[in-house]
Amino acid sequence: MKSGSRILDLKYKLMTIELLNLAKNYYTYRELAQIINLPETVLSRYVKGHVLPTIQRAESINKTLQRILRLENELQKRIRFDELGYFDNTEIISDTLLLERAVQHAINLFAGKRITKIVTAAVDGVPIATLLAHRLSVGLVIAKKSREVGVREFIEEVYIPSKTAVMMSLYVPRDCLRKGDCILIVDDVIDSGETQRALVKIAQKAKAEVTGIFALVSIGEEWKSRIEQVTKCPVEIVLQIKQKPAAF
Repeated sequence: MKSGSRILDLKYKLMTIELLNLAKNYYTYRELAQIINLPETVLSRYVKGHVLPTIQRAESINKTLQRILRLENELQKRIRFDELGYFDNTEIISDTLLLERAVQHAINLFAGKRITKIVTAAVDGVPIATLLAHRLSVGLVIAKKSREVGVREFIEEVYIPSKTAVMMSLYVPRDCLRKGDCILIVDDVIDSGETQRALVKIAQKAKAEVTGIFALVSIGEEWKSRIEQVTKCPVEIVLQIKQKPAAF
């Protein structure tokens, strides 16, 4: 087995143990033993870090836990809209265990796809984009709203953020993206789709290929047409909120 494969297997096993620890917040060892079909003593040794499961057992445990601890339900619990139609995403982007689960979800969705760079826009998409880039062992590119001192050349794209009538720009250092790169655009939320559309255009200016777009939450349906105007790549969303609460 190649060392790279051993490292990926180890990461997967550790992620499964983290998921098992999360499940312990909702179920007793006895209940988990019945759900996963393993002895309580074995599960206890996994949770306490005394031993790691085999990769085959880790895959079986992970599949079962993903089914009972549905990621979209965990996201839904953390969403609270205010009177202006915004929601506080702090509980989502600060929960590293939740983000790790989302990362594994993304890996499963884009399995077999070539990805050489993860691209996101500052700032709230950075936590999950960073974790995903680390897990895939690929580069991370962060598009920022201002030019950084010390960088000579940028790729710039103008866009109009959601709920504003102000034109803004996203900047990526030109050397960060190259012709032939296969990028996955990652974000916490897709609302209007303008940010993701701008990131697609930046990739196109660099002559890179957009492998896909992944986000934790999407709001409404308007963003779909905006993104489809510039790319036909797959867009994967964990939780789709069809519309804001009636008060908005």
